[in-house]
Amino acid sequence: MKVLIVLTSHDQLGDTGRTTGFWLEELAAPYYRFKEASWDITLASPKGGRPPLDPKSNEPAFQTDQTRRFEADPEATGALSATVRLDSVDAGDYDTVFYPGGHGPLWDLAEDPHSARLIEATLRSGKPVALVCHAPGVLRHTRNEDGTPLVLGKRVTGFADTEEEGVQLTDVVPFLVEDELKKLGGHYSKTGDWQPYVVQDGLLITGQNPASSAPAADALVEFVSASA
Repeated sequence: MKVLIVLTSHDQLGDTGRTTGFWLEELAAPYYRFKEASWDITLASPKGGRPPLDPKSNEPAFQTDQTRRFEADPEATGALSATVRLDSVDAGDYDTVFYPGGHGPLWDLAEDPHSARLIEATLRSGKPVALVCHAPGVLRHTRNEDGTPLVLGKRVTGFADTEEEGVQLTDVVPFLVEDELKKLGGHYSKTGDWQPYVVQDGLLITGQNPASSAPAADALVEFVSASA
C-alpha cells in the first residue's frame, strides 16, 4: 500500500511574530503506524523540501516516544527533508492520503487548490482520506461532484473551539476548525479537550487533536486492510 502524507509549508503564526508549522506527534505517530503496516510512505508539502515544524510541538512537555524515535531515525528525517511538491502529486499513485495538523495548514493547505483536488480525486476513486487536529480545516474548499461542500451531511471532528481557546489562539487563526466544519454542514462532534477521538464516515476519517493522530492512523490502516 502507498500512503501520501501531506504537510504544511506555512511557518508564520498570523501576526504574532511567532512561528508555526506541522505538529510533530501528528506526523511521527502515524508514520510508524504506517511503517508497521509495511506501507510505502511519501511525504509532500506545497513548497516541497523540508516543511516547518511547530517549535512548540518539540518542547519536552509535548515529546512522546514516537517523536523521539522519529527525530533519531535517519530514514524518517531524510524523508522529511525532501518532501515532494504537492502540485507534482498524482492522486492515482496512492492508495490513501493522510493529513497531520498543526496550525500551519489553516493558512496554506486550507486554501490550496492542489490539496482540494487531491482530496476530491482520492475520495471519488473510492480511496480513504484521514485528517487530524487542525487538518480537517483543509476540507474547507473541497466539494462533492454536485458542487456541495464535501463535508455536508458527514460525521466529522477536528480541533475544538475550546481547545483553540486553551492555547489562546482563537483570535489569531484565520478560522476555527469546529465552526468551519459546522458552517459547511458537517455533523461535528467531539470529546473532552485533548482526549483521543476519531470519527469515520465512509471514506473520510477525522481526528480531534494530537492525541487522536495514532488512533486515526490505526483506523485508516484497519479500513484499508479490510478493503484490500
